Order: sequence, then C-alpha cells, then structure tokens
Amino acid sequence: MKIAVVYASMSGNTEAIAEFITNELTENNFEVDLIDMLSLKAASEILDYNMAFIGMYTWGDGDYPDECLDIIEELEELELNQFPFALFGSGDTSYPEFCGALDHLQKLLIKQGGIMTTEPLRIHLNPNKEDQVKINEYVQQAIQFLNLGS
Repeated sequence: MKIAVVYASMSGNTEAIAEFITNELTENNFEVDLIDMLSLKAASEILDYNMAFIGMYTWGDGDYPDECLDIIEELEELELNQFPFALFGSGDTSYPEFCGALDHLQKLLIKQGGIMTTEPLRIHLNPNKEDQVKINEYVQQAIQFLNLGS
C-alpha cells in the first residue's frame, strides 16, 4: 500500500509530527511519500494513494493556514468516494479552538465522501517523547482500519 503524508508547517511542529508518522508507517512496511502541501500541484494527487494522512497547524481562532487554502478549495470540488484519511496537527492549547482547522477539514472531507480512519491527532506545539508514543498509537489505529478494510 502506498500512503501520502501531506503537511503544512510554519514553525516545524507539524512537519516533525509528519516525520514521526512517516517513520512509523515505514517501519510497518508501507510505501510512504512525505509531501509538503505547498509542493502539491493539485489536491487530486492525493487520490493516487491508498490513504492520506493530512496535517496542518491552525491559524488564529481555528482557521486554515493560508498555504492550505488552494488545496482546501480543490477538495471542496472533489468526489472522495470513501477515500481513507487520517488528520493530524499541532496547535497551542491557549487558543479557544485547539487545532480547530482539523475540525473544519474533517467536516469537509466527510461531506465530500471521504472516511476517517481515526480521530484527528492534536499535539500541543512541538512533539516530545511522550507525544511520540501517542503518534505511534494513532498510526497503528489508522493501519488497523486499513487492514480491516482490505
């Protein structure tokens, strides 16, 4: 199975989470492409994979980051036909909507016919050693979903 790990990161926190996810997937013998969201030419590229992990930070009071807006607009037009997703992100718990962009993205993907393999993973700022355990468990949940579906 080929999996995309797509992320948007300003401070490097979400990128660090994406790297942990990629390492865990690779250790479980998946073929993985780690993709900076800015390098995607079109949102439809994600559908070339068997599954996508999508990560982003939250801007302001629960908004999408600016560099995600073009991809979000394209996702609003795609038929996702039960395509499996797992969402992750970094945020700051001092804001009213901790990782709120993930909530918006999850609603959008479900509305377009995508399915969630697990609840979104939310990490406070930069992932630490304790978060790595949480990240690995999150990846294992997504893998279990894929294994049950195949």
